[in-house]
Amino acid sequence: MQTDDAAGAPAPRRRRADAVRNTEAVLEAAKAVFAEAGVDAPMRDIAARAGVGVGTIYRSYPQRSDLIIAVFRREVGAVAAEAERLGREHPPLEALRLWADRLARFVATKRGFSGALHSGDPAYQPLPAYFLGALAPRVQDILDAGAREGTIRADVRAEDLVPALIRLANSRSDEHGGSGLDMTGVLLDGLRAAHPEAGGADQARPPGPVGADPR
Repeated sequence: MQTDDAAGAPAPRRRRADAVRNTEAVLEAAKAVFAEAGVDAPMRDIAARAGVGVGTIYRSYPQRSDLIIAVFRREVGAVAAEAERLGREHPPLEALRLWADRLARFVATKRGFSGALHSGDPAYQPLPAYFLGALAPRVQDILDAGAREGTIRADVRAEDLVPALIRLANSRSDEHGGSGLDMTGVLLDGLRAAHPEAGGADQARPPGPVGADPR
């Protein structure tokens, strides 16, 4: 005979599964709405897109900042995972170029987050460190692989490169043109390891740090 516990087991599992689905739906909807209307968009718009009630959102995210942070962390995790995947599937320089483009798309659709991050709200203070901490190790793996095979300079550190790429991605979004993308290419070209057989005057000059003023 089935016990009460066994009989009741499927219901909690269903509730947990529904909660997971609702959370994913809310975060995906918030991502889209924030990209379209900014992080101050009405919660009812997010709820409508997610197919849930506004109360469902507030039960999980009592403050707007809670939802913004959850979306930010989720998206940063996706960008970090993309760096890991690209590093496995492509040569280091190509992986770095593809990932820089992915980072630029992330920045372009998260412009509303910049105001929140710099609003002075203590809830957002840990996020810049979280962002760099999530991305830098994956990017450093790509840089290290390139250094081992001799295609990327060994002195490049992800802690310097990632902020430089973000600044260029912001420039690309601000100008709505190609210059930001072109400058990203220039920066990444500068990461190439020098080879003695290349010769030339530039070969004798030691490279400066990433992002340094060339003057």
